[in-house]
Amino acid sequence: MPDTPLQVIATLPALALIDKLRARHGPVLFHQSGGCCDGSSPMCFPEGEFLIGDSDVRMGEIGGAAFYISRPQFEYWKHTQLIIDVVEGRGGMFSLENGEGVRFLVRSRLFDDAEYAALEAAGRV
Repeated sequence: MPDTPLQVIATLPALALIDKLRARHGPVLFHQSGGCCDGSSPMCFPEGEFLIGDSDVRMGEIGGAAFYISRPQFEYWKHTQLIIDVVEGRGGMFSLENGEGVRFLVRSRLFDDAEYAALEAAGRV
């Protein structure tokens, strides 16, 4: 059985943007809600300014920042590894990268059968 794969990772440009935002705002966290406004973009908030709820799942950490997802979104995405990237454009209305000329974006890949079995064995799905 392979090692338990990471459920969320970040590209080098995303890690660089996280570092920039952390230098400006202090510790940050991410939340992927699947809401109507910015649901396809992970939102970056200063720690303590976004209330994590009982229905949120901590998928992991990227660049030292916790990454949460709503349980309904997790059920939809649990078969995939989320890859947080950065593209040109306007950030989410309430997300810290708004005004930077870039935004966070979720890319994904399906876990293979062995990876998913390892996640199941670890109680992660």
